Amino acid sequence: DINIHATITMRERGANGARETFETTVGRLLFEETLPADYAQRFGHINAPIKKREMGLLVERLSDHYGKADISQTLDDMKAVCYRYATQSGLTVSIEDVKTPKKKREILDGYEAQADKVETQFRRGIITDGERRQQEVRIWTDATADVQKAMEDEFKAARFNPIDMMVGSGARGNMTQMRQIAGMRGLVANPRGDMIPRPIKSNFREGLETLEYFIATPGARKGLVDTALRTADSGYLTRRLVDVAQELIVREDDCGARLGLWVENVKADTGSFRAHLDTKLFGRALLNDVELSDGTVIAKNTILGDAEVDALRDDAKVERVQVRSVVTCDAVLGVCALCYGRSLATGKSIELGEAVGVIAAQSIGEPGTQLTMRTFHTGGVAGKDIAGGLPRVVELFEARTPKGSARLAKASGVVRMGEDEGKGIPVTIVDDKGEEHLILLPSGSRPKVKDGDNIEAGQPVTDGPFDPKEIMEILGIRQTQQYLVEEVQKVYRDQGVSIHDKHIELIVRQMTRRIGVQEPGDTGFLPGERVDAKVFRDTNKSMVEQGKRPAEGRPEIMGITKASLATDSWLSAASFQETTRVLTEAAIDGRGDNLLGLKENIIIGKLIPAGTGMEKYRWFDIDAPDYEPLEYFSTDEADPAAYLAGLQGSYVPGAEAQESPVAVMEAPAAPASFEADPADNEGGDADESSAI
Repeated sequence: DINIHATITMRERGANGARETFETTVGRLLFEETLPADYAQRFGHINAPIKKREMGLLVERLSDHYGKADISQTLDDMKAVCYRYATQSGLTVSIEDVKTPKKKREILDGYEAQADKVETQFRRGIITDGERRQQEVRIWTDATADVQKAMEDEFKAARFNPIDMMVGSGARGNMTQMRQIAGMRGLVANPRGDMIPRPIKSNFREGLETLEYFIATPGARKGLVDTALRTADSGYLTRRLVDVAQELIVREDDCGARLGLWVENVKADTGSFRAHLDTKLFGRALLNDVELSDGTVIAKNTILGDAEVDALRDDAKVERVQVRSVVTCDAVLGVCALCYGRSLATGKSIELGEAVGVIAAQSIGEPGTQLTMRTFHTGGVAGKDIAGGLPRVVELFEARTPKGSARLAKASGVVRMGEDEGKGIPVTIVDDKGEEHLILLPSGSRPKVKDGDNIEAGQPVTDGPFDPKEIMEILGIRQTQQYLVEEVQKVYRDQGVSIHDKHIELIVRQMTRRIGVQEPGDTGFLPGERVDAKVFRDTNKSMVEQGKRPAEGRPEIMGITKASLATDSWLSAASFQETTRVLTEAAIDGRGDNLLGLKENIIIGKLIPAGTGMEKYRWFDIDAPDYEPLEYFSTDEADPAAYLAGLQGSYVPGAEAQESPVAVMEAPAAPASFEADPADNEGGDADESSAI
């Protein structure tokens, strides 16, 4: 018998008819037999271990190039082969399979020496307590990473370690859990969420010391509580996202937008850099023609598939590409098909009537339960919590000012540092015109700039996350939109969740679609009123054409809750939150509702204006050239009232003349009473009216 892992040489005929050989294993050939007959010819042999990610890419390739019948047959065959050999393998896990790295003690000794040095510096007063904590957290984070790497190397050395196979295939568990079992537990947080600088050096295989066990207990409890809270928080986030985006429906093919977004760093991924073109560029429409190095032109409005993205990525001449986006879409209502691009569900251009807002909300909300609730605290000088996971996503979508947010330079110029006199550290930026812009930093904060440095508007003066409202004020709407998209993506990518940028952009569009009127000019707007950006632009354009004064305003950013309540539909807003206030204000203003979204139509029982409910799909004529209307379906059905009675079983054909309950209901009686003048029937008796 040959082992399924045995290396064998396989002979086959190449495309040119010549005989070729290649090395593979029996197991890989058995797996390849489940694929469509021409798969190897089209895409080459499968000659590498297939893990969870590779399996996903394989199924994706099948869905792109084969029909449904072939795909379902292939998946069935794959399942049968994989289950059969998984059963026969008898894979078990023993305590001996947990390999603690031999180098662990040596690695820890090196880092303990560094930690002792930091402790000595603190005792001598060279560094503060905050700096000591920060350095200790960094030292033990690095130590944990080194122990994990040594552990992974040890696992790889044993070719068929069951635990490594289980984690490596993506079936169960991950390397972080493996590190705690076989490497070291590392740093844990206390009940407040602060990192405890004393690490847990033991692992579960060796067993924890008493103090280590005690330190670890709050983190374990927090994990259980988090899981319970996370589900509720994630569900509430999804509800708010759906509410803010439900009116976004694809309502036209092309809005004719002249603006788009720049996708930077269009190049191949390297070891330290990932361009994320699959979520930024794939499935988008080009705003302008793009010429490649070989003279090939990819025309504008081309929706980029895998081939086009690969061509742009591998072209030395192309560094950035401008694409159409829903945040720059000019559609009067909803969004247009070209600004949205490809439907990620079907792989084709998005169809008119697709409720893309709800799809976006579900795409962001559904993986929310996978995000960690933990709010890490580095214990640095700033002494601020850094929100991560779901709280960070909520913070961004609600446009809240983050804790310990960075202060940004309000203008470009030269930095002048002042002395802290108890009120804070004054940082003055002198611009080109000699004007001074003062920023007062909290006492104890560490500025990122020095006296005499040149600084650009929008650059951070201190460390920390940015405040979206401050970015909007200093850098404008486009940078704010891109910052929000990128920051939300960072959280999801950290958890290994892939979401296309366009879903997040749809939500950000709703957050930034209002303009606060500052000076109404000759328009009908009121000072302080929040107006839809497109209405504001169109009104101003009309004012300029008429020679009147246009309105002045600033783009505003609103959190998703506020944006949902600020919608034009009072029905939708009232069904979301603060019902009494919304209804009262709508009644006072005498507002109407144009029923443009999904919610308001569902509330009053109308067809939703999406999918086949759109007017476009309801405008049709019946074309039946061979149809000839018949006088009646049959002679027995000539009398409608008698026919209906017959359905109840009380009608006998030809028995109209006989005295029966049916005979009383003369055939013309029912129609005549509907056609007669209502005035003629006023004196009719009760029997007649009840018969009707």
